[in-house]
Amino acid sequence: MYLYLLSGASTAAITAILLRIFIPKLRSLKLGQPIYDIGPRWHKSKEGTPTMGGIFFIAAVIASLIVSSLVFREEIDPGKIIIVTSSALLFGLIGIVDDSAKLRKRENQGLTAPQKFLLQLVVAIAFVLTLSKQGYINTSLHIPFFDVYVELGVFYYIVAVILVCGIVNSVNLTDGIDGLASSVTGAVMIFFSIFSAINEQNTELLLSLVFLGACIGFLVYNIYPAKIFMGDTGSLFLGGAAVGMSFLIGSPLVILITGIVYVIETASVILQVLFFKATHGKRLFKMAPIHHHFEKCGLSENQIVIMSVLITALASILLIILM
Repeated sequence: MYLYLLSGASTAAITAILLRIFIPKLRSLKLGQPIYDIGPRWHKSKEGTPTMGGIFFIAAVIASLIVSSLVFREEIDPGKIIIVTSSALLFGLIGIVDDSAKLRKRENQGLTAPQKFLLQLVVAIAFVLTLSKQGYINTSLHIPFFDVYVELGVFYYIVAVILVCGIVNSVNLTDGIDGLASSVTGAVMIFFSIFSAINEQNTELLLSLVFLGACIGFLVYNIYPAKIFMGDTGSLFLGGAAVGMSFLIGSPLVILITGIVYVIETASVILQVLFFKATHGKRLFKMAPIHHHFEKCGLSENQIVIMSVLITALASILLIILM
């Protein structure tokens, strides 16, 4: 157990060291984040903050997993590690393409929404089909709390792909203020770590601790006021990692509970659009996603992060107790 924890701690340390080295270099290269004019006006002060920081914790994760897989080769299933990490990495590569386009065009619009979604859909389908082919999942969907399985047949794959794309994009939406996505995802990974330890799932424990380490290491420089942003590179990678873990533990729907903040963020955007259209211009929230609404209500970024982590922790504790 201590060696597994060491893998997570090593990932955190590598991430923090890489960021300490490269943040000044990114600043000198002027690889700063453009800020939407339609966003909160006070966010304009963040313009120029280095972005694409997700590259560094992705590198730390890959390095840690290579070493850990050699150390724990008798105790873990390398197939699970390869599939989940590869999927998260492919989502991260989509983010790299998107972030690079934003920097090249000097605006906060890289890939178009259809382009991004199509690429995510391809990765999600490949991920689900690979898990199925390797025998890590079947077509029975576990319902949390009730401990029952519903046989969905071919519809399982449709639900699974929708879930993967939905969560990946939800984490991307959550990455809107300093430290939010990394803090919430860190809390989600703590849930997966505890669940895996209780159920003696060594591979899942190793993965979740390494992903947790990446979040902690990144938070050193991403907590308010952020010295670097993860960009779509990081948020899409973390989204792939979080939803991938839910499939590995055998209950993909748990991500909707432990990741309740992701769900709320996405729901706020959907409700805002529907309400706006139904009322011909009125708004349900002051701004969406909902973290911007709370900002406009006077909460600080750190207060919103703390509140979100507490909500994640409460949902996770409920899962641990009742599952």
